[in-house]
Amino acid sequence: NPYAGLVSRLRAAWLSGKTRPMERKIPNVRTRAAAACAELTPPVLCVPKPPFEAEYCEIHLCKNELHETLNNLSHWMKDEHVDKTLVIRQDSAFIRKDPYGVVLIIAPWNYPINLLLVPLIGAIAAGNCVVLKPSEISKNTEKLVAEELPSYLDKDCCAVVTAGMQETIRLLENKFDYIFFTGSSSVGRMVMTAAAKHLTPVTLELGGKNPCYVSDTCDVQNVARRVVWGRFYNAGQTCIAPDYLLCSLEMQEKLMPALREAITEFFGSNPQESPDFGRIIGVKQFRRIQALLCSGRVAIGGQTDAETRYVAPTVLVDVQPSDPIMQEEIFGPILPILLVANMDEAIDLINSRERPLVVYAFSSNDKVVNQVLDRTSSGGFCSNDTLMHFTLSSLPFGGIGSSGLGMYHGKFTFDTFTHQRGCLHCSMGLEALNSVRYPPYSQQKLAIIRAASKVKRKSSCILL
Repeated sequence: NPYAGLVSRLRAAWLSGKTRPMERKIPNVRTRAAAACAELTPPVLCVPKPPFEAEYCEIHLCKNELHETLNNLSHWMKDEHVDKTLVIRQDSAFIRKDPYGVVLIIAPWNYPINLLLVPLIGAIAAGNCVVLKPSEISKNTEKLVAEELPSYLDKDCCAVVTAGMQETIRLLENKFDYIFFTGSSSVGRMVMTAAAKHLTPVTLELGGKNPCYVSDTCDVQNVARRVVWGRFYNAGQTCIAPDYLLCSLEMQEKLMPALREAITEFFGSNPQESPDFGRIIGVKQFRRIQALLCSGRVAIGGQTDAETRYVAPTVLVDVQPSDPIMQEEIFGPILPILLVANMDEAIDLINSRERPLVVYAFSSNDKVVNQVLDRTSSGGFCSNDTLMHFTLSSLPFGGIGSSGLGMYHGKFTFDTFTHQRGCLHCSMGLEALNSVRYPPYSQQKLAIIRAASKVKRKSSCILL
């Protein structure tokens, strides 16, 4: 295997213990600031996104993750002492935060810096050695990461692998202690299958069709602006973008002029000339998105240009759940609208499909928002806005079911790459107290040991 030697070198470094001490972690984690902010500037990013969006999502959010980790790492690393029963009152019970060992991080192309460095920060902070696999589709970023990032890292502890699909399959043949993957569900299944051969735990950050319910009681202008921003950010190439909108016919009639107005306000009368509207990453992705325009009826936008991989901000109406655009994640600047009679019908439609990465709900009525929250299941939830839950490192981010497995951001990233090792330090003295658990057994010994190790209820249980 072409990568066996690399993985062995990193495993030897991890076994040496050099990645565990706090004084080694802090300098390593701090280098992310230099890499993310000095070298990886927006103009070099391969995804053709506006510099504002690149600066915010790729650089600023990485810095936030870095500072959150540096501010709290000493606290996160501490042993966590736990409750004890009377029988081990004199002993010490705690959770030790151990690194997994050698971990693999596979990043996607749509946010090629953020979704590479954010898990890397947590992996290093937890004390692991890391193999990084940037996306080969975002070629400029892959090249930059491969050339620049190793200069900031201990080469015995971190390595960058540039690889296409076939090489990645060979990479996955090696035994890793943890795999963190962000990308499509189809490749995620391949990663999980490969990991299963070594019983390797995984985090899978996938995607899905994120529903956005808009009730009849809301500020239409605000809804339009926030949905347009979230749907067309990075030209729709965002796993947490609102994928389809659910509303009544009455609300659709109110929303259409507001959506058109918001698109014009953000991108001008001709979005193709706007410096603030991105392009599709590649020809293959462009053709897939273009084919989805056959669903329903184009109410806004619909223009495309193959040469520049431009797809206009588009809104589709008269869309049915059976249409092609409702069978896969769009991952492009198209917003289909499906009509529902009421909130209950919207919730039923959401629940009839695979669980999404996020559910969005817009309403001026908190009861409506809470109903959608209580009666649906998803990786995350955001009401009266889009995308913003992703920006908080204090919230866990991850999917459920077909939208993913595991979570990260802030302390959750550290926890993801940490094995919580249950530990008990027992006293060598007071042996007489242990005699009640040794043979020969008796009912009297059993009564004593049960009383000494009993966990008592703090309050009575009332069944309603």
